[in-house]
Amino acid sequence: MSYTVRPLDASTWEAFSELVERNNGIFGGCWCISYHLTPEERGSDHRVAKEKRVREDRAHAALVFDEDGRAQGWCQYGSPLELPNIKHLREYQKDPPPLPDWRITCFYVDKRHRGLGIARKALEGALVQIGAAGGGRTEAISEVTAGREAPGRFLFSATVELFDQFGFTRGRQVGKHAYIVSKDVAPR
Repeated sequence: MSYTVRPLDASTWEAFSELVERNNGIFGGCWCISYHLTPEERGSDHRVAKEKRVREDRAHAALVFDEDGRAQGWCQYGSPLELPNIKHLREYQKDPPPLPDWRITCFYVDKRHRGLGIARKALEGALVQIGAAGGGRTEAISEVTAGREAPGRFLFSATVELFDQFGFTRGRQVGKHAYIVSKDVAPR
């Protein structure tokens, strides 16, 4: 099957929304908003908060579509202002790297389409979109899976091995299996 990638924006909101609803709100209703929320927004309607950000160009993702035009996954990215919440924050802040231009915070692939290269296509699309937006230092916090069984529910930030394939460099370890990875993305 071939896939195409489009940015998450007002024109693709309905496809994104359908994918999230098809998958019960993603992780119990996350709607891929938790990395965005400020303390005063906690407890808000996640769908409404995400849609508002998308329509105001304050939420970004590379959305992967199948041959039938249905969204099957995404890779979320944004500036640190858009995505102030990160995994392993306490450990990260002990010796933080320079503030990145972009963060990649989460991936999602429809349950029936896992193992088909959608996360890879989403990351590739996110890097293209970051380059088109001017590029810059791009960071993620991801899990090493080599040599261990890792439950899928912990891999919403993809794997370090996937980031390795796209030229990211492993930095400091911030969790039992979690590392900061980064790459300078050239502008396009």
